[in-house]
Amino acid sequence: MLRLADLRLLLIAVTLFGGAWPVTKAALADATPLWFAVSRTLLGASVAFLLLAATRRLRWPARQDWPAVLGVGFLQLGGFFALSHLAVALVPAGRTAVLANVTIYWLVPMSVLLLGERVSARRWAAAGLGLAGVAALAGPWAVDWSDPDMVLGHGMLLLAALLWSCAIIATRRFPPHQTMLENLPWCFLLGGLVLLPLALLLEPNGGIGPGAYWHAALIGGIVAPVGTWAVIEAGRRLPGAVAAVGFLLAPAIGVIISTIWLGEPVGWDVITGGALIAASVVVATRG
Repeated sequence: MLRLADLRLLLIAVTLFGGAWPVTKAALADATPLWFAVSRTLLGASVAFLLLAATRRLRWPARQDWPAVLGVGFLQLGGFFALSHLAVALVPAGRTAVLANVTIYWLVPMSVLLLGERVSARRWAAAGLGLAGVAALAGPWAVDWSDPDMVLGHGMLLLAALLWSCAIIATRRFPPHQTMLENLPWCFLLGGLVLLPLALLLEPNGGIGPGAYWHAALIGGIVAPVGTWAVIEAGRRLPGAVAAVGFLLAPAIGVIISTIWLGEPVGWDVITGGALIAASVVVATRG
C-alpha cells in the first residue's frame, strides 16, 4: 500500500531535480562542470551539517548505516554528479534531465533480481509507458550520432543512471539505523572526495565565475540537501517499479523548464513524451 507521505517525498524530489538541470546548464556559461558539481556537494554538506547541528541531531553514522552512506556518497553523489555534470556540457539540458533520471532502465530489473521484489503486470505496463515517454522526449532520431561528444554524453548519462540505481538498491538492501537525513552530511562529504580530485585533475584551470554564484547557491544550498534527501527516502520507501516510474517526472519537469527558460524547442515529442510519462505514473501508483 502506497503512503501519501512517500508520494509527497517523490513529488518534492522530482520537482527539485527536474528544475536543477536547466539551472546547471545556465551556470556553465560561467562555470566548469566538475567545479560546479564540487560546489553542489560541499554546499550541500555545509547546509546539512548546520541544520543537524542546530537541531542537535548531528552524529557519526552507526555501523549499520555505512553501506547506505557509502552507496549514496560514492555512487549517487560522487559518480552520478561527476558523469551528469560533465554530460550537461555536451548534451542539451532537457535531454540531460531525461536520461540522467532514467533509473527505470536499471532499477526495476535490479529490484527483481537482487531484492526479490515482485512487480505486478500493471506496473510492468507502467514501466513500458514510461520508457515510451522517455524515447519520445529523448528523440534519438534527432541526435547526430556521428558526433563523438553526443555519443560520449549519452553514454555518461546512462552510466550515471546506473550508479544512482545501485545507490537506491544499497539503501533498500541495507536499511540504515539512523534516518538518511542524519546521514546526509557524511554522504555529501564522500561525494566531495570523489569530485574534488576529479576537478583538480580534469579542470585544473576551471572554477565558478561571479555569473554562476547564484546558480551554485540555489543548487548547493537548497536542491542538493533537500532534493537529495527526498530522492533517497523516496527511492528507499517506495517499491522499485513505482520509484523508477515516478522519477521520470523529473525529466518531464526539466524539459518544460528548459523550454520556457532556455528556449529549447518544444514539439510533438515533448507533448507526447510528457503525456506518456504522466500516464505511466498514474498506472504505477494504482498498481
